[in-house]
Amino acid sequence: MKIFAIGQNYPEHNKELKNDNPVEPVVFMKPDTALLKNNKPFYIPDFSSELHYETELIIRFNRIGKNIQSKFAYRYFDEIGLGIDFTARDLQRKLKAEGKPWEICKAFDNSAVVGDFLPASDFRDIQDIQFHLDINGITVQKGDSKDMIFSVSELIAYVSRFFTLKIGDILFTGTPAGVGCVHPGDRLEGYIGNRRMFNFLVK
Repeated sequence: MKIFAIGQNYPEHNKELKNDNPVEPVVFMKPDTALLKNNKPFYIPDFSSELHYETELIIRFNRIGKNIQSKFAYRYFDEIGLGIDFTARDLQRKLKAEGKPWEICKAFDNSAVVGDFLPASDFRDIQDIQFHLDINGITVQKGDSKDMIFSVSELIAYVSRFFTLKIGDILFTGTPAGVGCVHPGDRLEGYIGNRRMFNFLVK
């Protein structure tokens, strides 16, 4: 399975990281070894001193697809979930300044937290879904899919131009503003609306 991820898809997040809004989706990938699920603990790696959470809506593909038109994108998934794209921000900053690829700051082991999934039919409009992250009982990040620069359908159409989508592949759709560091002992709980999608400990 493949894990696709989208960067810079919320304007306010771009402002907080001093990035311009992109004119095309920013796509990167994580290997299957990045997957962390079933509320297993996340261990902070020893190569970063600035490890950031990025809470994101995710979808899981249920059909094989290539060169999908945006208007037909909804046919290729039937589940929506919530995850975290963990980022070694200090490494990312250094690599970007040097003009180098930054897979090691995004695609390292256990960097793609995947929580529970809900039927897409539970949602009236996929572009009007509210979600948030609590750390130690305090809300630290809020998002709404209506604020995406590129809609889920547009992302699927774009990604499928370059990659064949297969059953079980996952798409992280980008994070809103409010990213920040995690520390040992933090408990992270992610919600879509009032439904808790994950609950795990940082060690």
